[in-house]
Amino acid sequence: MTQTEQREDESPGPVTRSRTAVLAERIPIRRIVLVTLSILITAGVLLGSWKTLTMTEGRISAAGWRDFLVFGVALGSIYALIALGYSLVYGILLMINFAHGEVFMMGAFASYYVAQSLESAGLLDSSPILSILILLVAATTASMAVAVLLERVAYRPLRNAPRLVPLITAIGASLFLQYTAASFFGSDSKGYPSIAALEGTWTILGVPIGKTLLVAIVTAVVMMVGLTQFISRTTMGKAMRAVAEDKEIASLMGINVNRVIVTTFGVGGILAGVAGVMFALVFGLVQYNMGFVPGIKAFTAAVLGGIGSVTGAAIGGLILGVVESVAPFLLLAGIHVPAPNQLRDVVAFSILVLVLIFRPGGIMGSGDPERG
Repeated sequence: MTQTEQREDESPGPVTRSRTAVLAERIPIRRIVLVTLSILITAGVLLGSWKTLTMTEGRISAAGWRDFLVFGVALGSIYALIALGYSLVYGILLMINFAHGEVFMMGAFASYYVAQSLESAGLLDSSPILSILILLVAATTASMAVAVLLERVAYRPLRNAPRLVPLITAIGASLFLQYTAASFFGSDSKGYPSIAALEGTWTILGVPIGKTLLVAIVTAVVMMVGLTQFISRTTMGKAMRAVAEDKEIASLMGINVNRVIVTTFGVGGILAGVAGVMFALVFGLVQYNMGFVPGIKAFTAAVLGGIGSVTGAAIGGLILGVVESVAPFLLLAGIHVPAPNQLRDVVAFSILVLVLIFRPGGIMGSGDPERG
């Protein structure tokens, strides 16, 4: 027998696979799990809502639901402004700027000290419109400066590094800014000066809306429309879109990529500064760590709407704000959970988990997770 014949005889034959293994490969286990989870979530939502809406004692009135909805829209408008900064930076650099919440916080603190000076001078009550404009200018200037400084010092040297490195740097920058603010401004909560002209309510189409909430909603809408026009109509906006598509080709076409990236961080800082003023006016306080939770929720809103999409960030922020305001009472009041409002954060982060499970691309993005 030759060596060739020996090798043929010793070579293993075809491996017979068990019927169970073949069936296990054919069964879409992930889809079954997702469908089962969807059914359980839907059943829980319907059951909790039904119990809340049909309970007799402690029933929430129509006016109460209306107030929850209005507050949710105002809160969602603030989230949307912060989320736009996340989406702008991600759209160009494909990185999550986790220090963006602290950019928002710095703007709120800048406006707080200016508001104190205006209150001492009597301008907050005598000239409320001028005072709000001054607060916005102070907050946007501070937030823009911090955002641009972050890009120049922390992120630009790492632009060509692996994507995990800028992410860790962003977390470090967030902690650095938090504790820097605690050192300079103190770790205690500070009451934000109130504006007499914004106390009380306005009636819009027969619906009473808090003046502060309405100002927050209108300001957010104006900023979103302005951002949309800036991106679609200005030369810098077109350059930002070109850099988001391909930085190398944009550079070959004569676009200054560094200038576009700095502008992107600056625009995100301006939006965060406006959000800082609105947040301080609505909640009436500022604190060194006030940017952490709203920043994470704004990131959730950006993921919900489709990270990298400006329209998606706005939609995601509004949806998150409304759900966070309404859902705890709608789902938990009927089963007699004490203080459902304290579980708003649970609702927000549950939404993040569910979006990542069912639609990683978000509402305005693709349904498939990004492959990088």
